[in-house]
Amino acid sequence: METPIALREWAVAVKALEEGRQVIVLRKGGISEETKEFRLESPEFYLFPSYEHQRPHLVKPEASEIVNLTQAEADENSDSVKITSFAEVVEDIEVTDVETLQRLDELHIWTEDYAEERLKWKRTKPLHVLILRVYKLETPQVIPMHDSYGGCKSWLRLEDVISVPKTPVLADEEFEKQVDAVRTRIRITK
Repeated sequence: METPIALREWAVAVKALEEGRQVIVLRKGGISEETKEFRLESPEFYLFPSYEHQRPHLVKPEASEIVNLTQAEADENSDSVKITSFAEVVEDIEVTDVETLQRLDELHIWTEDYAEERLKWKRTKPLHVLILRVYKLETPQVIPMHDSYGGCKSWLRLEDVISVPKTPVLADEEFEKQVDAVRTRIRITK
């Protein structure tokens, strides 16, 4: 059986994806990336909630309370991680300018300042806007927190096999509506 892969993402963003509040993530790559830039390693993956670097002031006020809740969960279970969702990449769009990023502001939980900071970090590399179809696992999977899961990197090879039924977070119509909103805002001036 193939080793499952996971995208390490802020727990608050995973929660927003699972609640259907957004269908995108903004990726530039982790500090520890071998290639020194973000690269899509798989078109489908589990979402691995991370608590490093996420701070209430880096997300919009309506999402900041979730940061504290997810951090409390992490503190209680530091020797394990709960995997609750799976994602498929619908589209990987490269963004290189602040104006395009600003048009996406209403479609994600990050503050405008933080989103722009991500764009400007590693200035010669584009920011990847991944449009994701997210599925909730019918049974959350609690797996041991291995040393290999630590560090600032985007992709993880899960040492524990996860295979459970899953259901889409959003109905097809609502999902397509959100995807159209992303595509429209990105391509307004192109």
